[in-house]
Amino acid sequence: MNTEYRKSLPGTQLDYFDAREAVDAIQPGAYDKLPYTSRILAEQLVRRCAPAALTDSLKQLIERKRDLDFPWYPARVVCHDILGQTALVDLAGLRDAIAEQGGDPSKVNPVVPTQLIVDHSLAVEHAGFEENAFEKNRAVEERRNEDRFHFINWTKTAFDNVDVIPPGNGIMHQINLEKMSPVVQVADGVAYPDTCVGTDSHTPMVDALGVISVGVGGLEAENVMLGNPSMMRLPDIVGVELVGKLKPGITGTDLVLALTEFLRRERVVGAYLEFYGEGADALTVGDRATISNMTPEYGATAAMFFIDGQTIDYLKLTGRDDEQVALVEKFAKHTGLWADSLKTAEYERVLRFDMSTVERNLAGPSNPHALLPVSELTERGIAKPWEEQEGLMPDGAVIIAAITSCTNTSNPRNMIAAGLIARNANKLGLLRKPWVKTSLAPGSKTVKMYLEEADLLPELQQLGFDVVAFACTTCNGMSGALDPAIQQEIIERDLYATAVLSGNRNFDGRIHPYAKQAFLASPPLVVAYAIAGTIRFDIEKDVLGHDANGQPVTLKDIWPSDEEIDAIVKASVKPEQFRQTYIPMFEKKGDDKKATSPLYDWRPMSTYIRRPPYWEGSMAAQRALKNMRPLAVLPDNITTDHLSPSNAILPDSAAGEYLAKMGLPEEDFNSYATHRGDHLTAQRATLANPKLFNEMVRDEQGKVIQGSLARVEPEGEVMRMWEAIETYMERKQPLIIIAGADYGQGSSRDWAAKGVALAGVEAIVAEGFERIHRTNLIGMGVMPLQFEEGTTRKTLAIDGTEVFDVEGEPAPGATLTLVIRRQNGDVERVPVICRLDTAEEVSVYAAGGILQKFAKEFMAEAG
Repeated sequence: MNTEYRKSLPGTQLDYFDAREAVDAIQPGAYDKLPYTSRILAEQLVRRCAPAALTDSLKQLIERKRDLDFPWYPARVVCHDILGQTALVDLAGLRDAIAEQGGDPSKVNPVVPTQLIVDHSLAVEHAGFEENAFEKNRAVEERRNEDRFHFINWTKTAFDNVDVIPPGNGIMHQINLEKMSPVVQVADGVAYPDTCVGTDSHTPMVDALGVISVGVGGLEAENVMLGNPSMMRLPDIVGVELVGKLKPGITGTDLVLALTEFLRRERVVGAYLEFYGEGADALTVGDRATISNMTPEYGATAAMFFIDGQTIDYLKLTGRDDEQVALVEKFAKHTGLWADSLKTAEYERVLRFDMSTVERNLAGPSNPHALLPVSELTERGIAKPWEEQEGLMPDGAVIIAAITSCTNTSNPRNMIAAGLIARNANKLGLLRKPWVKTSLAPGSKTVKMYLEEADLLPELQQLGFDVVAFACTTCNGMSGALDPAIQQEIIERDLYATAVLSGNRNFDGRIHPYAKQAFLASPPLVVAYAIAGTIRFDIEKDVLGHDANGQPVTLKDIWPSDEEIDAIVKASVKPEQFRQTYIPMFEKKGDDKKATSPLYDWRPMSTYIRRPPYWEGSMAAQRALKNMRPLAVLPDNITTDHLSPSNAILPDSAAGEYLAKMGLPEEDFNSYATHRGDHLTAQRATLANPKLFNEMVRDEQGKVIQGSLARVEPEGEVMRMWEAIETYMERKQPLIIIAGADYGQGSSRDWAAKGVALAGVEAIVAEGFERIHRTNLIGMGVMPLQFEEGTTRKTLAIDGTEVFDVEGEPAPGATLTLVIRRQNGDVERVPVICRLDTAEEVSVYAAGGILQKFAKEFMAEAG
């Protein structure tokens, strides 16, 4: 701690650390030129960095250098139950490993406050047009997840610094935005900026409040939980100037979908974005949060907005204490974190986006950055002429219309607009098509309160959009079963069926196994598509139905005005709703007795929770990187959904067959995501997505066959991916994966790394990696290697018959050699870039992974 920079914060009884003085002592006037992100990083360096290393670390920020690692100490960790539970399973396993080596397992605890929110476990088995759907879905959730919830309840009594928000209360990111983030933290008499990491790629949603909040994999979160800093180098910090204003009738969703396409095109992968300008100033925190939530969809790490009057208004609206709101304003203004103080900030790169150019938009059919203006539906071949045949679903049938996800349900304007669309449609006699499974799953209980206050919930209910959950449902692939008759018709007719949702992800195969493609839309557009019933519909022009007088009704006839939306938001959304929701949720009950043992009593027949194997055998050994055979040769844009899907487990899948052998009835197979605490179930999800294209598996004409398939070498036998993995595991055959660009994009899913590591994959060679997945690979002891520019699997003519070695000493940015031994005896040596980007990552990899490294260090300290 650098005490010479500790000062009194005027107007309070608190101190703060003066980052401005520390920075300007090195280079006078430098602080005013720093971007917002650098100012927050500077503060935590002054407060936490060892004095001997402070000057060199601050110089990295001042001089915009990226040649030294420096520590980042997030103030807290937030987790949803899937990755959070998996992380705590790992820590429980670590306690066992420590105990077996003679250490004290009770000393293994999160050091950093860790909040776990159970929000990823509910499937919409009962739709929004069913009576008591919410209660029925919760009952199914409790029954299916009894093993998981037993373990989660144990963790809050067995571990220090773990708080649990039980199921049925909302979505992690929305709760974080509306309650958990104080924006300015206070500890030991010192005020400092709130910062956090979260085990979900959409954790940056709280960046909308001016809080550096980034998504990490479960493994990296475990490292932070255990008190280790997240070692980093100065990220690319990109200024994004927003100019102009949205046209009437354009929602925050339309804006973010346009921005997502723009920013993905501008290649901001891994960058910290800072939004500013007249357009940013005018956006409500609800709209800002929608933009920040979509950070991973445009590939960035963070999407920051500055603290300003909109922030203060939002903190008041959401029921924060008056004293805390006043502290945020005082602290931000005094330390240079208030928006007005950032006008002198200088950026190495600036992008400019004109909000007045935004149209009404969808995204799809397969990627969130695939912008689809609704004015171009016919031109793009989405909307096509179709005839309704009595008793049959149409081509492009919308089988799921879901108002879901924190991305949009955190924005009162979006939700009120959806309610008004429903009200206007009901007045004119419009109906939901009978094949559309509708649902409303807000990320916060406050949404239901203000919809009731505005008398709009009954209007949504009338169209089938009753509240089915306060959880992360359809957006996470937990859309539940279809009506059996509808499912049978889709199969028999090979129908092009689709989903429309107000979420953030629409990758093929994610939303529902029988929805061939999915489209992202604003909540009001989701309601409109439930009425239209097909994606083949030109939503702007085609007739949705007829009124009582036989007059045609189109979208413009039911779309509310901005003035009406804003007036209802102002009258209906109130601070007491947020207090009523969150005060009881975060009250300390005082009835949680300390666990009787620091070791968990593992249930041997559980398919949800099982002691992990990461300290045993080959998992704890150094990888040789020799004689590796390809498990798969993969194209560009492989997502973590391809690598380890999260949606429903089908009975004919490897995981489904395993669960049946374990005695689970098919109706309780649940999702892949919920079984990630049991490695025996979860590893059967490895590369199990039916939409996978493994270029090693081709038909007689040479065309790549779609499916979870592999070709075992040297026999050349094609089989299901899991059978191939089992075959290679029995042979103790080291494996490699060869891939294209943007490998590992999507959710921050540690099992996308754990699965391949358990299969015996020692290295991934790709044209490029998404940030979170790359760190997860390292955390599991898997080497990420990147082809040099111009070299690809295609230029090397890799077909999967080869055997690979890697030569060279791993070091940040080092050039290693990929040795390719071809079937005909030829040997080719190719330079590849080592993507262990920091010295800390080299250390983690050398130890075999994060968990192995911690165990070794723990025992060394104890000994």
